[in-house]
Amino acid sequence: MELDNDNAALVVIDMQVSFCKPEGKVAAIGLDTSACQAAITPCAEVLEAARQAGLPIFFTRYVYADDYADGGVMIEHLMPELAEVNALQAGSADAEIVPELAPLAGEQVIDKNRPSAFYGTDFASRLAAAGAEQLVVCGVTTNCCVESTVRDASHRDMQVFVVADGCAELDPERHAVSLRTMDMLFADVISIDAFRNGLS
Repeated sequence: MELDNDNAALVVIDMQVSFCKPEGKVAAIGLDTSACQAAITPCAEVLEAARQAGLPIFFTRYVYADDYADGGVMIEHLMPELAEVNALQAGSADAEIVPELAPLAGEQVIDKNRPSAFYGTDFASRLAAAGAEQLVVCGVTTNCCVESTVRDASHRDMQVFVVADGCAELDPERHAVSLRTMDMLFADVISIDAFRNGLS
């Protein structure tokens, strides 16, 4: 696949305080978020290149209602401790995109309560309205929300480019396996430099 500026959009996945700052609630439940914190600078590089090229830009936020009634199996069974520390509540500072990557006017934010940006949202129709047939993806976490979104985009026959050094996961092994998985069947995995060079 070749990147086409006229048909591509950037999506920055879940670069939120909760995942990407030491004071975030995900760190408060005992998870090591240092790799996600380190992803801020490379994501900023990807974002700046996309802005300079005039790509439509989307951000996602993983958010829950105050009472976590929309949390489903994640809150009920898999990670109930998120609710115990009031993580990712809609409208909270914890759920906000980190200041270093703050959206500019005209850049769209997709709120979701599942890993994929497509599930239960109007993301697909927003991409169509923007004329996007290709998706460039960066953010966190590689094997969860990034990969879920990439798979769903591929299932919609979008051409997807994953910026490997603009993604991060809590565990480096899961990060590496996820990149290999996506590169096999669902996307082209590229570097920040390759992304810059592919922009015309």
